[in-house]
Amino acid sequence: MAKQTYLAALLLAASASPIMAQIRVIQTSPEMQDPLRGPIISNPLKIDGPTDVMPLLKSQPAGDDRYQPQVGQDGKDVIWVPTPDGLIKAMLTVAQVTPRDMVVDLGSGDGRIAIAAARDFGARAHGIEYNPDMVMLALRSAVKEGVGTKVTFETADIFQTDFSRATVVTLYLLPSLNLKLRDTLLKMKPGTRIVSHAFDMAEWTPDQTILTDDATGFFWVVPANAAGRWAFEIGNERFVTTLTQRFQMLDADQGSPIVDGRLRGTAIRLNRANGSSLQGDVSGNMMVGPGWMATRIRSAE
Repeated sequence: MAKQTYLAALLLAASASPIMAQIRVIQTSPEMQDPLRGPIISNPLKIDGPTDVMPLLKSQPAGDDRYQPQVGQDGKDVIWVPTPDGLIKAMLTVAQVTPRDMVVDLGSGDGRIAIAAARDFGARAHGIEYNPDMVMLALRSAVKEGVGTKVTFETADIFQTDFSRATVVTLYLLPSLNLKLRDTLLKMKPGTRIVSHAFDMAEWTPDQTILTDDATGFFWVVPANAAGRWAFEIGNERFVTTLTQRFQMLDADQGSPIVDGRLRGTAIRLNRANGSSLQGDVSGNMMVGPGWMATRIRSAE
């Protein structure tokens, strides 16, 4: 299907859905040399955080009557198209969001993902959005939904903003933007949960695919660093092997008692050549599990 036809079909399908969340679609045109660049939105309202915007918010009525985003409207790098709320609930459920979490939504639009995280899961939430009108709309909506003290929003560029405090990151971006963010996401604290609507992270395969009646999402857990040379102690057995890592997947030296393995955050499972497996946790230069341990004696080059 041609790109123009695909985008038109996507817009038509989204506008026909009665229950919508948020999506980002790259704006492309023959005049743009950089496919990631779209019309730049003027930013007359610079919001550095929730404190600066509260006086402005108090002067406006709660609700969304002051500004209504339009399907397909221009944004930075993207146009805005809504999609199902059902997937939002599924994404936050799979990520096991709880009141202990800080959920950060990248490209938060009208704020519904961050608001849902606070309203339905009890989490603290923060949205990063380039369009100041969207930010004010999201703030008013948060007040209307009764979560104004648990949700914050800021006007900012997601590629120039520190969101490392997040325990859960949500996004709805096209693959090229996901890839642009991937290294930043992989450097986050092991165990951080990442959920994306519709688009994946290329070679970083998802830990889980999320399917609803009308949408698809992908889920990852940021893996710990387990690459390097390790000295294992399993009961009376002692051996040394080198583990190589590609995202959450592990391989061992040929002929090693360890064949391969997989990480899910700090949790590790190593498959042995004898058919058994080792399960445990990675913490710095130690791996520990029931009846075994390993010490990293050399980091990966």
